[in-house]
Amino acid sequence: MLLERCTWQEVEDYLEGSTGILLPVGSTEQHGPNGLIGTDAICAELVARGVGEATGAMVAPTLNFGMAQHHMAFRGTMTLRPQTLLAVLVDLLNSLAQHGFERCLVINGHGGNMATIMAAFSELHAAASLNVESRTGRLRCRMRNWWGSAAVTELQKELFGDRDGSHATASEISLAQYACPDAIKNVAMSPLPAPPSSGFTDAADFRRRYPDGRIGSDPSLADPAHGERLYRAAVAALSEDYRKFLAEP
Repeated sequence: MLLERCTWQEVEDYLEGSTGILLPVGSTEQHGPNGLIGTDAICAELVARGVGEATGAMVAPTLNFGMAQHHMAFRGTMTLRPQTLLAVLVDLLNSLAQHGFERCLVINGHGGNMATIMAAFSELHAAASLNVESRTGRLRCRMRNWWGSAAVTELQKELFGDRDGSHATASEISLAQYACPDAIKNVAMSPLPAPPSSGFTDAADFRRRYPDGRIGSDPSLADPAHGERLYRAAVAALSEDYRKFLAEP
């Protein structure tokens, strides 16, 4: 059930039977030579909708923008400052809490969002602890990366070995290709980029270290058939997580 395709009465009816909701969070950023700029949002939304279908959960509209400042040296990237993303997440979660939602599973598609998402949860908990007049004390939140389950990790190793990397990965490109088969990009690229370094800071530093946007990945291995397998594994794992989350006291 997609929130944006419901009327307010339908949401009210849903809340009589369940107070859980899924919130997909992605990013709008470069994903190497053959990766779509919307990959992180596309993947998070696809998996969240799959979990919604499997569990009957309501799915909130995808937050397409994240913390992607380190990709700003590549055309097309759009970023929020960490403090902006934090404020947006707190406002969205507060909105859900005010309507009576009590469990929110955030399905994340971008590693750079993780710290800010967790900080947003901390802001909500602090508000409840300090007795701010709101219903945030009833809302419990949890974050799961779509790729984070043991089943998905094992499948990534089976499909790509040590060539999946950590950005513009073959797995995320495959999942986006499965979601958007009409937008697959066939681009020549060197077999492997430089391996990941110890870290990066701003956008210029990232571009200097990773000139074509990849971090240790070989996305030429991407295939929509692999994406379908990854999708099914992620949906199965996250559906189980969501059901357990709802059942917690």
